[in-house]
Amino acid sequence: MPDPSRLRDSTEIVLPCDALDDVRGDLESEFTVTVFATGDHCRIIGSPVEIKAVSNYLTRHGISVP
Repeated sequence: MPDPSRLRDSTEIVLPCDALDDVRGDLESEFTVTVFATGDHCRIIGSPVEIKAVSNYLTRHGISVP
């Protein structure tokens, strides 16, 4: 059985919501992901393929993805 934390790492990105201020609308319109705000952090949830594409997009826009 796969390790749940490893699956979660490939299906979500957690960042401070203020880091997404300029790109949140683009993320939700260009990619098949859901963005949930939980306090001051946002969770970007999607398939592993979409999360990889979002990660690349965020990096190109100067947002560091852990």
